[in-house]
Amino acid sequence: MPSRVYDAGMRALQIAAVAILLLLTPVAAVAGPGPFSEPADSQVSVADGPATAERAGPTERASVPFASVAAPTGRTDAPQADGDLTLRTLSTPVDATVRAGSHGRSPDLGSSLGFATADADAGVETAAVVERVERAETSAERQQRIRAAIDRIERQEARLSDRQADAFGAHASGELTDAELVDELVRIAAAARGYDERLDALDALAEATDGFASPGRLDELQVALQVYEGPVRDHALATARAESPANDVYVASSANAVVLATIVDGEYVRESFRVDRWDRGDEAISNDDAIEAVKTAYPETAALREPNAFGAGSVQRVTVPHEFGTLRVFVGGGRERVFAEHQQIDLAAFPDSEPVTAAGDGLDVTVDRTYPGGPVTVTVLDEETGQPVSGVTVTKAAADGDSRTVGTTDRDGVVRTLSPAKPYRITVIDEPSVVVLDGVKPLGTPRPVEPE
Repeated sequence: MPSRVYDAGMRALQIAAVAILLLLTPVAAVAGPGPFSEPADSQVSVADGPATAERAGPTERASVPFASVAAPTGRTDAPQADGDLTLRTLSTPVDATVRAGSHGRSPDLGSSLGFATADADAGVETAAVVERVERAETSAERQQRIRAAIDRIERQEARLSDRQADAFGAHASGELTDAELVDELVRIAAAARGYDERLDALDALAEATDGFASPGRLDELQVALQVYEGPVRDHALATARAESPANDVYVASSANAVVLATIVDGEYVRESFRVDRWDRGDEAISNDDAIEAVKTAYPETAALREPNAFGAGSVQRVTVPHEFGTLRVFVGGGRERVFAEHQQIDLAAFPDSEPVTAAGDGLDVTVDRTYPGGPVTVTVLDEETGQPVSGVTVTKAAADGDSRTVGTTDRDGVVRTLSPAKPYRITVIDEPSVVVLDGVKPLGTPRPVEPE
């Protein structure tokens, strides 16, 4: 058996073995929703426009410039910017009706087995494709089979695009729950990875074929497949497999867009996709033009580090790895606009803006607000000494929903959660002390700058 066929087959067997082990895992190990979970029906329909800053209840403080935000008490390692910093985020269209909610991710044996089976099937199919190419008796026949395999992946990528757009619309119309949408997007990402790996194998076969080189569209197709992946989808998969702790995932959709966000390992992780901004035509875009588009759309982030681009044809992937995290976007030819965005930002460096405060019962509570789906920081201090109070329970109630525990404050008196899309209530409980901040409004989403 050719070595590539053997390797692909072994990968498929290993994945199948994982599935069997998951079947043998005691059911008790599959936990329910963690402390960050929201009710499954915590859906709200909102028009995604700029939120107002007015609110009743707790005292509002002036906006704090990012450069002046000190590290939380006890933290000295938080990076600081040399000026105000806006972390712009691609979101749903301004005039769209948006369905937004929060989905509690936790280990899920059924979903994990389904993902493992799909991976195994993809590995077996890749092994079969490689074997068919290597069985070709002539160089011409081998080239023909490589081109045919690439053509098939091209058609499958187009189907992934339709499938993802359908999922966005189904969630926006209420046909899919938050959990169902996230699971479908994880499956789409897994399929895209499988096709990408198959293209790697075809690329190697092409290079090993006399008088033949990989078609240029192979590189473009590989970059296009990467748009279906994302850091939130990766985390959702890891959580289902019990490789990452349970937590909340913010989910918002309109008819042709989706936004996902979560908090994991001290980072705010976000991804978004806009179908209406991706021109799937044949018009090419250069690396330089894609970089200029990103500099225009994200001027503050691009100023932190020079963006770098990788791509071919009509899709470019542009990355800005900076000291506060990473911005990765995909820019399409034609309109030359960002249509997909991945962000990972250190929570300790996240800009605080327009916080609200309340005090009483010996506690001083500050809620640093952000936009819908952004990270909210709740800080609890001793009202008399100003020192952090750890171990305090914090709950959140979105809109008219029930209060759910989001966690307890750490040694810095801090706990973090995600902002709902509508006004919400934060309650701090340190028996017998209770402080309530009601009607907390999310801020407007800091959107990319549009070219003139």
